[in-house]
Amino acid sequence: MKKRDVQVFTIADGTTVLRSRTWERLKFEIEYGLQRGTTANSYVIEGSKQAIIDLPGESFADDFLDAFRARFDPRQINYVVLSHINLNRFTTLKAFLEIAPQAIIVASNPGAINLRNILNEQQSQLEPEIFIVKGDESLYLGKGHHLEFIPTPLPRWPDELCSYDPKTEILFTDKIFSTHVCGEQILDEGWNVYSEDKRYYFDCLMAPQAQQLEIALDRLTTKPAKMYATGHGPLVKHGIQDVTNNYKNWIKSQKKQELTVAVIYASAYGNTTVLGQAIARGITKSGVRVEFINAEIADPDYIKDVINKCSGFIFGTPTLGGHAPTPIQTALGITLANSDRSKIVGVFGSYGWSGEAIDLIESKLTDAGFRFGFRTIRVKFKPDETTLKTCEEAGTDFAQSLKKIQRSRKPKSSFSQSQAARTEQALGRIIGSLSVVTCRQGEVRGAMVASWISQATFNPPGLTIAVAKERAIETLLHQGNFFAVNVLAEGQQQALIKHFLKPFSPGENRFTGINIEESEQGVPILSEALAYIECQVEQKMECGDHWLIYGVAKKGKVMRDGITAIHHRKSGSYY
Repeated sequence: MKKRDVQVFTIADGTTVLRSRTWERLKFEIEYGLQRGTTANSYVIEGSKQAIIDLPGESFADDFLDAFRARFDPRQINYVVLSHINLNRFTTLKAFLEIAPQAIIVASNPGAINLRNILNEQQSQLEPEIFIVKGDESLYLGKGHHLEFIPTPLPRWPDELCSYDPKTEILFTDKIFSTHVCGEQILDEGWNVYSEDKRYYFDCLMAPQAQQLEIALDRLTTKPAKMYATGHGPLVKHGIQDVTNNYKNWIKSQKKQELTVAVIYASAYGNTTVLGQAIARGITKSGVRVEFINAEIADPDYIKDVINKCSGFIFGTPTLGGHAPTPIQTALGITLANSDRSKIVGVFGSYGWSGEAIDLIESKLTDAGFRFGFRTIRVKFKPDETTLKTCEEAGTDFAQSLKKIQRSRKPKSSFSQSQAARTEQALGRIIGSLSVVTCRQGEVRGAMVASWISQATFNPPGLTIAVAKERAIETLLHQGNFFAVNVLAEGQQQALIKHFLKPFSPGENRFTGINIEESEQGVPILSEALAYIECQVEQKMECGDHWLIYGVAKKGKVMRDGITAIHHRKSGSYY
């Protein structure tokens, strides 16, 4: 099987999708953590005039152009609609305009500005004609096809532009409703099999933009759509109502969180954005809301309002010419002038040759008396997988610090005889074996102490394990991943329990000083365990503040004689 190709398919009258596919993981993007590959979807609409909606990134350019020319005449393309534009996609756009120089670019006003900036930075000789969408402009393509444009700006993609064709009732949603999954399936038949993928994509990309996403959704759902033509993954047809309702419910869940963290950033080449996205992922999975603010487009009054209302804030900056970008300096000034010094803060950033801007932001916040929720994160050039995991853990630690402060400020209530207390006491009588769950994904290894484990099936042999959403290990336990349950022995468990219960810094090796072996799948096995069961995640179900993981046992072994260590609890409200 080729690692990359382009799948071409007619999805409606005069409408064709070209799915640039890769089964590889695309590195340096937190939303690719499931490692299921992805597709970059482009659409050609043929009326008396022709338009193409979106072009894939640079790595797909050659295969995409070959597939396009095999099916279409580039000289007949009148419009290239850019749902959003970045340097990666500009490379393909440049190559496309060489074979279709007559094509007019369609973009939102921020998209047009972004495109012109890229043209200047690349010193490109291209001078494309640009049709700028500032409101509800539309284009009539003929043969009944009429493209209506819907600007849906989001903090990460301020130039986001969705499109709608009333003839086919297809809504072209770009990033919204997408999924990073690669396969033969074009439409979402059996759509519920993608439920984990869609939720993961939402949590990584959309949850930090919930407030702006809600506004975008209100605009999009006014269109009577029979299909969501997404930017990535299978097109949504069969589960259209369910995914719409899920988005609304997930947004509502984000907005009702008591605690909010403002992540204020600017990004020169996208690396700082990816770091911020990983940190935000760690925060949102812990049940804390994130306001993801692009300082380059945010109104100063909006930043001031968010800073006053948030429970903590985090600044992310690149270093440009030894300084932080002007929008970050402005946002920092607003923060220092208006923020309560009792709030916890954080700083992160990427740089090419030096990182003075990161140090500057850190020193300003330190001098102002703020307390930091994690050690400042400095990344040279592009972040790798381990760095992104470190960022996510930093976000989780930040959220946990906020929750701890919140609990300390709440008055304790006496309810020892209440029904709730009696229920908690009863739940606490449910016992489980003490184990250490271990796993590995790429170069990242994880471990946690667990007692909420139970055999679930005989055929196939399987078990369930409950994992709190804020656990660092949670993002390593996706469908298809392997993990091991290391059952501890009574009387010999204390040293291992003490080791794995201690607080770890973001990115710290959990296995330093611990004797381990590795399974055939590379999963760490504790040499001092009583027994181990290696499992593969079959299903993952969201249950309140935990994920319920169902794993099928693939291999196991009793490694020594002994009795299983048991965890006795007094209350069902904590472990």
